[in-house]
Amino acid sequence: MEKAVSKIPEFRQYYLSEFEFFDGDEFITFNIVGINVTRNTVAIAVSDRGKISIIDFELMADKDGNLYFEYGCTFKKIYLDDFTEV
Repeated sequence: MEKAVSKIPEFRQYYLSEFEFFDGDEFITFNIVGINVTRNTVAIAVSDRGKISIIDFELMADKDGNLYFEYGCTFKKIYLDDFTEV
C-alpha cells in the first residue's frame, strides 16, 4: 500500500506550525519541527504537562489524501491541515 505522503507541499508551509489538543484533562501543544519525506515521518515537539519531547510520528494519508499522524493510547488522528502558523 503506497502512501501519498510524498505529495507533501513545500515543507515551509508546515514548519513550526502549532496545534493544541485537549486530552480531556490538559492541553497538549504540538509544533512541527521537520518532515522526512523518504521515511514518511514528521518530527513533532510535544509539550505535555510541562514536559517537552521531540517525537517522530509516522505520516499517513486518509482516503481523501489528507496527511495525519496518530497520537496517544487512543490513536487520535492529528491532521497536518489543522496546524496554524504561530
